[in-house]
Amino acid sequence: MEFRRIEGLPPYVFTIIDSLKLEARRAGRDVVDLGFGNPDLPSPEIAVEKLAEAAHNTRNHRYSSSRGIPNLRLAVAGMYQRRFGVTLDPESEVLTTIGAKEGFSHLMWVLLQPGDAAIVPTPSYPIHIWGPYFAGADARQVPIGDGTDGAGYIDRVMEAWELGWPKPRVVVLSFPHNPTTSTVELADLQRLVDWARERDVALVHDLAYADMCFDGWQPPSIMQCEGAKEVAVELYSMTKSYSMAGWRVAFMVGRKDVIKALVQLKSYLDYGTFQPIQIAATVTLNEATEYPAELSGIYESRRDALHDGLQRVGWDILKPKGTMFAWARIPEPYREMDSIDFARHLVTECDVAVSPGVGFGPGGEGYVRFALIENEQRISQAVRNIRRGLTRLTTG
Repeated sequence: MEFRRIEGLPPYVFTIIDSLKLEARRAGRDVVDLGFGNPDLPSPEIAVEKLAEAAHNTRNHRYSSSRGIPNLRLAVAGMYQRRFGVTLDPESEVLTTIGAKEGFSHLMWVLLQPGDAAIVPTPSYPIHIWGPYFAGADARQVPIGDGTDGAGYIDRVMEAWELGWPKPRVVVLSFPHNPTTSTVELADLQRLVDWARERDVALVHDLAYADMCFDGWQPPSIMQCEGAKEVAVELYSMTKSYSMAGWRVAFMVGRKDVIKALVQLKSYLDYGTFQPIQIAATVTLNEATEYPAELSGIYESRRDALHDGLQRVGWDILKPKGTMFAWARIPEPYREMDSIDFARHLVTECDVAVSPGVGFGPGGEGYVRFALIENEQRISQAVRNIRRGLTRLTTG
């Protein structure tokens, strides 16, 4: 039998490094895992307590609603008002999804069909590239840059749209960006919204790292832009902001007709997240309002430990303003290696696991990504291991 929808998928390169990591650990080596972006910090205590309480109520064991229970959508609207000063109608401008990945992939089914095109960043979180392909559309990859500023990506999006044919119907963006940690300011998002309104282009902004921000900087929401609700939808997830990865709770907000179309599709596909999880998420959004800032402070300390440590051992990397990652160009003495070989070298010679850049698309070749999923002590150990194992580095 042919499995035609998945035959074109490339090998999932992250499994190569994961296998090496497991092999090394079976051999008794202590590998510091900075590869998979899987949050290690606990979910809010109030979320766990409310989940347990709600799960004991048998009425919550029945089917829920694919668009999300009303109180949860109301809580999302309240969070956007507090966090961004944005007013949302919980009935028509808010939808819950079973994680941002599910919401994004099904959104592509709504917006695209064979013959259509979307503009996506490269490198990128893999579903941003492959979601349009799963919908049968073309994904035109536009370089996001070196991780310093997302404004250049917006300029290149506009240029790619003008040069391409057929004209792309969708533009995908995500700031702060995974994996490059690129950021964008509200004025540049406004430029993109103004441009999209003139061309009837749908903007899809994945704001997965809305609350992971450092040095006093605050990521903007595209919903803060004038006219955004005419052209844009935005994904907000509790995965990173509240360390609730396994809970699979995210939201899509914005343009009403797009929200309505996705509600219609999802009514055929699912009955929503388990209702006790939705109840717990509602209480968490309403009552654990300081939790995202607490988490951000922890990740900022980890960022400093990794960045400052690598600088000391002679590996010059950008200092990210947001996300739970660091994006690092392969050091000059090792650039004869591709990103998979270099990541393999880090496991075998340094006992450190990272993600090879090519796993995020061809634009990621020449880089690796560190995930800040270990505490400062373990990150310092990783730095010591790198200093010992990367013998060609010149330390300062």
